[in-house]
This record gives sequence, C-alpha cells and structure tokens, in this order.
Amino acid sequence: MLHPNELSGPGHDHEPAGHALLRARGVEERLSRFAGTHASWTADGITLEELLVSLADKVWKAKRVPDLEQLVTGHLAQASGQEPWEVFLALDDELDRIAAGADARLAYQSSYPVSA
Repeated sequence: MLHPNELSGPGHDHEPAGHALLRARGVEERLSRFAGTHASWTADGITLEELLVSLADKVWKAKRVPDLEQLVTGHLAQASGQEPWEVFLALDDELDRIAAGADARLAYQSSYPVSA
C-alpha cells in the first residue's frame, strides 16, 4: 500500500502507482489502463469504458457527478440509439440503487484501518 492516505482522503498518486503495479504484475494494458485513468474522465480521447470505470469509482461511495453522468449518458445514447433523456432515466435509477449501499461499503472499508 503505497498511498494509504488516499483511502480516506483526496489524492491522485495511487492512479499511476496502481497502473504501474498492474503492468509489473503482467496485467495487459487494455485492462490496467483503468487504474491510471479512472479520475481523468475529462481527458481528450477518453473511452466509454474509461467513463464507466470513473462513474463506478464515484458512485460506489455515493458521489454523484453530474458532468460525468452527462458524458456517460451521451456516449450510451449514441451507442444505443436511444434519446439521452431515456438513457439518463435508466442510468439514474441504477446509480441510485448502487449508491444506496455506500454507507455499508465505506463502513466496512473503515473497519480495516491502514497505517503507513
């Protein structure tokens, strides 16, 4: 654990470190890239897959980020041929469902403190 302070606080050092760790352990770039890009959802050329990982990273702790959700909605609408409002309604319901379990997940994580 190179950046334990980032488990409960802000920081971005874990992103390149996670990517490097996965690559060093033989994880393919197509999979390990998510460790390095999950907070870079505003970067040029970001893929739908990267946006979904970014969204998951936020919503599992019940953080809703409207700009990120709008980007995901746009990509999903384009891919599915549905209207953006239809996509958002379905996505919103699912994000609410996932976010509802955040308190339990965060409490569980906090019950295993990590010290540097």
